[in-house]
Amino acid sequence: MFVTPAYAQAAGGASAITSFVPLILIFAIMYFLLIRPQQKKLKEHQAMVKALRRGDQVVTQGGIVGKVTKVLDGADTAGQVEVEIAEGVKVKVIQSTISQVLNKTEPTK
Repeated sequence: MFVTPAYAQAAGGASAITSFVPLILIFAIMYFLLIRPQQKKLKEHQAMVKALRRGDQVVTQGGIVGKVTKVLDGADTAGQVEVEIAEGVKVKVIQSTISQVLNKTEPTK
């Protein structure tokens, strides 16, 4: 009826290692299905933001469509772009809030 402690300890040695195998497999699956694609998407977004230049038509995260008129590189304005959203209406936008580039301008040679 009662299991002796020595018998219970002998059976638990091998099962301790095998109990971690499902956890390791779950972590590996989560890495390849969630973490790795998210990191790839983040790197692509950072490259897109770095490649912004004057004349590109962009969409912000707020849904505003406009044309980049100036990429600001000053000490106090680093990471900002000036976007013209209508004739004569220009707004400053943080570069990381740009979600998509619709039309890319060709670089001048």
